Amino acid sequence: MAGHRGSCLCGEVAYEIDGPFEHASHCHCSYCRKFHGTPYATYAMAPFAGRRWLRGERSVARYESSPGFHRCFCARCGSPVPGDPFEQWTFIPFGNLDGDPGVRASYHIFAASKAPWWQIRDGLPVFDAFKPGLDAPVQPDLPLRDPPGAPRGSCLCGAVAFRIEGVPILARSCHCGRCRKGRGAAHATNLLVSSDGLRFARGEGELASYKVPEAKFFAQAFCRICGSKAPRVDTDRGLAIVPMGALDDDPGIRPSEHIFVASKAPWVEIHDDLPRYAERPPPS
Repeated sequence: MAGHRGSCLCGEVAYEIDGPFEHASHCHCSYCRKFHGTPYATYAMAPFAGRRWLRGERSVARYESSPGFHRCFCARCGSPVPGDPFEQWTFIPFGNLDGDPGVRASYHIFAASKAPWWQIRDGLPVFDAFKPGLDAPVQPDLPLRDPPGAPRGSCLCGAVAFRIEGVPILARSCHCGRCRKGRGAAHATNLLVSSDGLRFARGEGELASYKVPEAKFFAQAFCRICGSKAPRVDTDRGLAIVPMGALDDDPGIRPSEHIFVASKAPWVEIHDDLPRYAERPPPS
């Protein structure tokens, strides 16, 4: 019997996993937020013996974010993919599964590291670190590597750093299939600022970018070393699109709407009262 299938944004990497999925949860740790560029990541554990690469294994890049734990991503498009074995387990990012995994996240972990601009509203149990009973080492939050000032952002490995020096225009969550695949998460939550309002402090040369060929605008930027999602500058529109999970500081703006909710993942619900649009919002 075939297992659950998933693939990356560009389609280079595809996999199959038998399951069963266990300990499905939303993780708010700084490592997940930076790697995915999102307010939280949704993962489940599955026996590693049941994971098979269908194609693209040679395109999988790896970054050891904590001792013995490797985060894996497509080197071409930056999408997170299932990790290497951690003991007998692999961790499955729900965002790039092609169908419904049949299970739902049942709690939040590492809420003590939650982004200040995101609220947990779904009523699920919330734990500051791992759920009690899970015997795993707890890593400290990532250090702040740059002095305070304008809101900072950076990648997992620290090679890329940036500042938001302009006034943010808008922040919103996008539930389209491209965002889910690219971020490996329930949705992308991005901040928009004018292109001259974003300044890279270092590491711009470490950025890789992938543009969906048939898309007018959609592209993903990421650190080629650690796979963390990074801002991209759209010079044609005069905008910088900043994945909010990459931020180290509170930008002072909160997400104000949900877009492409007609494409929402079946395994997550929207629990706030922000405006929702089936696709793009109407012109203002």
